[in-house]
Amino acid sequence: MKCLIVQPIHQDGIAMLRDAGITPVLCPTSDMETASRLVPGCIAAITRDAGFSAQAFAAADSLKVIVVHGAGHDAVDKEAATARGILVCNTPGANSRSVSELALGLALAAARLIPAADRAERDGHSGFREREKTLELFGKTALIVGWGNTGSELGRMLSAAFGMRLLVHSPRVADIGDFERAASLHDGLAQADLISLHTPMRPETKGLIGREALAVVKPGAILVNTARAGLVDEQALAEAIASGRLSAAALDVYSHGAPQGPLGKSGRVIFTPHLGGATEEALQRMAVATVRNVLTALSGTRPATALNDPATVAA
Repeated sequence: MKCLIVQPIHQDGIAMLRDAGITPVLCPTSDMETASRLVPGCIAAITRDAGFSAQAFAAADSLKVIVVHGAGHDAVDKEAATARGILVCNTPGANSRSVSELALGLALAAARLIPAADRAERDGHSGFREREKTLELFGKTALIVGWGNTGSELGRMLSAAFGMRLLVHSPRVADIGDFERAASLHDGLAQADLISLHTPMRPETKGLIGREALAVVKPGAILVNTARAGLVDEQALAEAIASGRLSAAALDVYSHGAPQGPLGKSGRVIFTPHLGGATEEALQRMAVATVRNVLTALSGTRPATALNDPATVAA
């Protein structure tokens, strides 16, 4: 038995596959042409943000399950998988602590313009602290958009460490504990000094933070996005930064080329290369949880995180 590994995973996951009698097939590159070439004969596949295309599914002659190493599954063609009777699962929650810690770090870095200050010092440009306005987080209001594992962990950190007032916008989550629910997204945006995005990509959340939303944002607010690039209209964000409507933005997810575009011209925008779940601890947890899903599916049991139901496809 073979399992295609589209993108590298922690060695603990590789060892689990081998211990179960499954041979890992490592893709040298994560493009779908390579995946299509190597998937024949594989009964399982593990992918990360590279996803799995219809082309790759068409080449899969033995595939029973594909598991996403993480929560985001937009890049997996689930319709193609379902049509071919292939189960798709994801692995949410295993990296939530790491993502929430990064979101906290990005909020602090944006509030104090730490990357821009570092660049100024390295370049020998004096006067940064006199020239630039920076902010404290303590006692301010934070809006958490998406109260899942990551958003709720960040909310508790901000409340405990900085005494921040928490507003939550998460229509699908009934229980937000003792925190305050925003009357609407726009109501929350109008009050928040810090806005942190943690909602999945769905048709109704695409472009959630666009011109209309940014027009009602509290002047001087900070935006942090560690969720999905498509939640934010980047052109509208660049305009809001340039006009001063937003004080700063910190992005761990963004469109290809964004750091070289209008957003990249501002010292008040921070980019990180999708670092959210990239800690050693999170990668180990993710790999182990992902392989467990593979083994569960191959045993004939439907994993709790299954995303489709190929059994309902008519023969």
